[in-house]
Order: sequence, then structure tokens, then C-alpha cells
Amino acid sequence: MATVLVVDDEPIVREVVVRYLEREGYATLETGDGDDARALVERESPDLVVLDVMLPGTDGLELCRWIRSRSELPVIMLTARGEEADRIVGLELGADDYVTKPFSPRELAARVRTVLRRTRASGQHPRRLAFGEIELDAETREVRRGGAEVRLTAKEFDLLWFLASHPRRVFGRDQLMSRVWGYEAALDTGTVTVHVRRLREKIEADPSDPQHLQTVWGVGYRIVP
Repeated sequence: MATVLVVDDEPIVREVVVRYLEREGYATLETGDGDDARALVERESPDLVVLDVMLPGTDGLELCRWIRSRSELPVIMLTARGEEADRIVGLELGADDYVTKPFSPRELAARVRTVLRRTRASGQHPRRLAFGEIELDAETREVRRGGAEVRLTAKEFDLLWFLASHPRRVFGRDQLMSRVWGYEAALDTGTVTVHVRRLREKIEADPSDPQHLQTVWGVGYRIVP
């Protein structure tokens, strides 16, 4: 049974969400405070966090940043309608999905189910990945496109493998510098841009109109199968 931590400072929202998630078969934890949520993550190790942006104590965006700095714990952000900036920042920080208030508890439960299924699948650490005509082999670090070998540099392979391991999830340049290059303070994110351009030239049929390695403007990059 997966455990979902629900973090929202509105008691009625927590009550409705918790009741619906429990009806769907999930165990739940809940809090209305960002600092308490951080303690619960450390102590209880939930499987997913439903996280409101506006919180007393540590706010939702800062809490998401903290979670992502230490683990791959899935996060679904709750944002107010019309707060596009919060959604963009949340995705940049590594949130797996977002739901806009007011929302249907049924929709949220469906998002929880989808994110958990995707996370568990990626957690099996596959040694081979594929999308479109592209095939990647982690053991040999070989890439093929339509059966023909594609020669990549070490970092090009690392970047492509990382993005392909999280299909459709958007990663900002700073995140990629941290996760792929290992730089906590990304001072030169132009490195990411250059590597993305080179990868497109090697894996896309038309690099000027990429079908797989896509840019999400204002947020970052993703692989679309």
C-alpha cells in the first residue's frame, strides 16, 4: 500500500483529499505546515507528496526544492488557478505533476496513480531504453537510430539516458547541470543548450523540428516517446 503525504494549510482541502485517497486504497499522512511536512518526509518516508504552494513555515516551492535535492520522491504540486508562474517554477524545481485549484478529488487521485506507476516503473533501473527509432544500452553505452549506430560523447549519452529515463518529465537547465554534470551551483547552463543541440542533430530526423527531444519554453527540456 502506497503512502501519500498531503500538505495543505486548508483543513477542508486536506479532509477531502485524504478521504478520497483512502477510499482509493492509499495510506495517508497530512499536515498544514511546511516545516512539519519536512519532518514527516524524513521520519515516515512517504511514497508521494501532494504539496500546496502556499504554506506557513517552509513554502511549497522551497519544500519541493529540498525534496528534490535529496531524493526522487514524487511530488504533485497544488497551485491556485491562474498562477502560471508557480506551475512553471514547480516544474523547474522537479515537481512530477501539478493540479490547479479548485480541482476534482477524482482527478487528483488519478494523477497520484499515474505518477506512482511511472515512478515505480522507472525505479526498476532498466538497462535498455527506447523511444521512436532510438535505442539506448546502458551496459555498452551504445545508441542506435533505426538500427544504425549513433556516436555520442560520454556526456551526451548521460544527458540522453537521464531524460529518456523520465519520459515526458520536464527538467530545467539548472536541474540537468546538477543531475547530469554534478554541479550544485550551475553557473554555465549554456553547456546544456549546446549538448541538447548536438543531440538533436544526431537523433532527430529534423533537428529544427524535434519530435522527441523537445523544449518546453520557459521551463526546460523533455523526451517525448
